[in-house]
Amino acid sequence: MTIRSFPSALSTAEAPPGMRLYAIGDIHGRADLLHALAEAIAEDLAARRCEQAVTIFVGDYIDRGLGSNGVLKRLSAKDFPTPMVALRGNHEDALLRFIDDAAALDDWVANGALTTLHSYGVDAGEEVAIGGASRVRVKFLAHFPDEHRRFIEDTRLWTEYGGYFFCHAGVRRSRPLHLQDPHDLMWIREGFLDCEQSFGKVIVHGHTPHRDVEDLPNRINLDTDAVRSGVLTAVALEGFERWFIQTA
Repeated sequence: MTIRSFPSALSTAEAPPGMRLYAIGDIHGRADLLHALAEAIAEDLAARRCEQAVTIFVGDYIDRGLGSNGVLKRLSAKDFPTPMVALRGNHEDALLRFIDDAAALDDWVANGALTTLHSYGVDAGEEVAIGGASRVRVKFLAHFPDEHRRFIEDTRLWTEYGGYFFCHAGVRRSRPLHLQDPHDLMWIREGFLDCEQSFGKVIVHGHTPHRDVEDLPNRINLDTDAVRSGVLTAVALEGFERWFIQTA
């Protein structure tokens, strides 16, 4: 697997003095790409020394790809080259709703849950035949490690550093950034992606797959459809500099 790094021509926001921010887009069960990108970030840190660094994950760790268990195993252990901040995506939201209520299984499956269940040794079809959604929930909880569950439950909806605001899906411009609706932070598209005005800070997000990084004056979309493309993207932010690191 190769890694490529390239700079941004934009410098519309500033990271906090003395701090480098890394942010990583939607992983969707691609544990292999997460491992490769972690190594690339370690190499970037060695090549470009900095006083302090933190990595923000913008959510959607699970579903669709085959390695959701492996992704959560690594992230819940905080096995990463920098301290981490983990945000919640709509897929984690769907998982938590299923944990609370088995009736939410259909909604989670519609978002790609079958591969996640399979990665924890749960055959949803077989369990549904035995006892329906409730049986799937019982079997999943029996195989879902407490540390993985705590990691998901502890995810945040947003964070901000300097001139950057991080969330999974986006924001609504009509609301202050610190008063955003939780559903919008995890699910919004319309009214955000088509907005060309400033949000007050540059929004760093994922959620909407795009062939290439969307490196725009008012937002950065890091979702490069890793599960299908094999391209998992990170952005590095330091001072007014901005550069990208990708698997390829």
